[in-house]
Amino acid sequence: MRVVGIPLLLAGAAAAIGGLPAVADALNDYPTTARADYVLACMKANGETRHVLEQCSCSIDVIASILPYERYVTAEAVLSVGQVQGNLGAQFRSSEPAKAALNELRRAQAEAEVRCF
Repeated sequence: MRVVGIPLLLAGAAAAIGGLPAVADALNDYPTTARADYVLACMKANGETRHVLEQCSCSIDVIASILPYERYVTAEAVLSVGQVQGNLGAQFRSSEPAKAALNELRRAQAEAEVRCF
C-alpha cells in the first residue's frame, strides 16, 4: 500500500491552518464587548437560562456574519438616538440613511431569529 498522498495532505492542512487567523479576523470583526453587550441584553429580554445564553450567542454570531460591525454600530446609534422625544428624535428616525440602517439590522435579526430561536 502506497501512502504518497498523506504528506501532500498534511502540507495542505498546514498551509490552510496558517491562513486561519486572517480568515478568523475577517469573520470576527465585532469586539468581544459588543458581543457580550448584545448577549446580556438578549438574555434580559428572553430569560436568563443556559439555553437562552446559547440562543443569544448564536444570534449575535449570525448578525455578525451578515452585518459588518461598522453598520451594526450605525444601526445601534439610530436605535438609541431614535428614542429621543421631540423634534430631534423625529428628524433622526425619518431620515433615509437611518431607515436603511434599521432595516438592515432588522433583516439580520430576523435571520438570527430563524436560525437560533
